[in-house]
Amino acid sequence: MTGVAFAERAAYLDRHDALVVADLHVGRGEASAVSLPIGEREDLVDRLTALLHGFDPATVVVAGDVVHTFDRVTDRSRGTLAALRDACEGRGADCELVAGNHDAALSGAWDGPIREEYVLGAADGEGDSAVDADPDAPRTVVCHGHEAPSARGDRYVIGHVHPTIEIEGDRRPCFLRGEGAYRGADLLVLPAFTRLAPGVAVNDMRTNAFDSPLVTDADRLAPVVVDPGDDADDAGGADGEGGGRGEPLRFPPLGEFRELL
Repeated sequence: MTGVAFAERAAYLDRHDALVVADLHVGRGEASAVSLPIGEREDLVDRLTALLHGFDPATVVVAGDVVHTFDRVTDRSRGTLAALRDACEGRGADCELVAGNHDAALSGAWDGPIREEYVLGAADGEGDSAVDADPDAPRTVVCHGHEAPSARGDRYVIGHVHPTIEIEGDRRPCFLRGEGAYRGADLLVLPAFTRLAPGVAVNDMRTNAFDSPLVTDADRLAPVVVDPGDDADDAGGADGEGGGRGEPLRFPPLGEFRELL
């Protein structure tokens, strides 16, 4: 899978000059007893800002479950959404939202477009991105992953699953990548950007447990882990090359990985 730089809980698609994150679940801290020492808003904004400084993307795409509660978006959550947009605009990046299954009330708190899927690199001019770094880049469809997308692409990037891998009792957020894994196209599953979600350990998960129609053969998906202590600008270049201490740790596909544990 070429042209992808892995950072902490985010992926930069260099040929589209786009940063993609998923599952912010804004308001989860307010809606539950789970909290972070510095607060949910500061944590989300600080980490997104670090990624913006590290990659300087033209576009930031949030692949669904932008907010957590289904029925309403509180004033505090509205403030967090505004702060995230301000962080993007402060670096000259467009902030594009894709709807997830949690986002029924999102339209009441966001005055921009909310899409079912966001298409990058459409050679036919029917894509959503106004800026594409490479006209020959693969057509990439960003969607949440709870439903099958209508758009066809060379690569699909989704959230929804909240994947982690458990190694020696330590659960780590991970990406899952599969060559030709959905409709003959590449598939990239992102970890949840929120740190308030525990995530789902995929070590022993079978295909039907993933709750996503885009995961058609879990055994083909290979985990990628980035050290959570590394900043986005230490994440390395596309495909993680030259990443230094932020170089992603790549594991074999789950079908083989299970046999190693």
